[in-house]
Amino acid sequence: MGLTTTSLSATATATNSSAKPPLLRVRNLAKRFGKNVVLRDISLDVAEGEFLTILGESGSGKTTLLRIIAGFESASSGELWMGEEQLGRQPPYRRRVNTVFQHYALFPHLTVEQNVGYGLRVARRPETEIAARVEDALAKVKMTAHAKAKPSKISGGQQQRVALARALVNRPRLLLLDEPLSALDANLRRQMQVELKSLQREVGISFIFVTHDQEEAMVMSDRIALLRSGELEQVATPREIYSQPATAYVAQFIGHTNLLKADVQGGIARCVAGAWPVEAADGVALFSLRPENIRVISPGGVGTAGGVRVRGRVRHQAFHGATELIRVECSENLALVVRTSSGAEAMEEEIELEFSPTDAVLVRESAERI
Repeated sequence: MGLTTTSLSATATATNSSAKPPLLRVRNLAKRFGKNVVLRDISLDVAEGEFLTILGESGSGKTTLLRIIAGFESASSGELWMGEEQLGRQPPYRRRVNTVFQHYALFPHLTVEQNVGYGLRVARRPETEIAARVEDALAKVKMTAHAKAKPSKISGGQQQRVALARALVNRPRLLLLDEPLSALDANLRRQMQVELKSLQREVGISFIFVTHDQEEAMVMSDRIALLRSGELEQVATPREIYSQPATAYVAQFIGHTNLLKADVQGGIARCVAGAWPVEAADGVALFSLRPENIRVISPGGVGTAGGVRVRGRVRHQAFHGATELIRVECSENLALVVRTSSGAEAMEEEIELEFSPTDAVLVRESAERI
């Protein structure tokens, strides 16, 4: 899926650039189940008030990392700090961390307000305090009008808000969300993405959000931590992770890209697409070129000075609303995907393409492994 996005930093162990000390520090965290290594050497900082998304495909280790932060799993090695407190030594109920799960697990026999206040009652807080905190939490998620309703009488999106209120009522410093939008239909999911980000800004606490959906991560996050097979591939803002992917995996996972393998000699990269100047060491190099950075040259049109031009045949043209994706076969060894604005007619079979050398981003095959 192609994306027009906003924002992430190119190091796998990046820390937030804020001057304030981080709220959460993860250091060299590893998790093994027998001989199976699920997480390997994870180091990551989460700032106060930050919306960080842990993104990855199934089996990447993202939910395991979340469960370790919550205290539901213990790490095999490494450290976890919140301020000056080492969380690894604390049971879940002593951590100022709350979790919203994929399945909200609301008690069907309790009303909305009773669900939200349940944890406070278990903790034997005074009834006057419970009532005030429940009222405040429901107001934050705009569910006051449904306080007396049972979960079965409200929508999926409203149930999600109740689950958030139940977590917020405990006044956590950090809120963990394990794919909480995955059960919603597409339209409601998009609406809740905006609402969830707005709510996070309003309450001002740090969110760690787990998802496998790259578009969801790009829309909501301040930063994204992309996991691959238990290791951090890149940590950066959505705009940075899209425009400056650190590795070929990142470039392909976040949106569409064209990977160009070139031979670099004397500051010039050469491949079947053409040649262009680069600042890279001699040898084989890999470049990521986003489809929207390739433009179609009209017949007899004048290209841009310094642009790399290549001819090819249109093999496929897919309509995507405001844009179209065109697959152009340039040679036996090169096919480029090009994103253009939607046109009324199909493109000619033979076309000429051009891209700027500055749009071909040098990437590694994958993150360096320790």
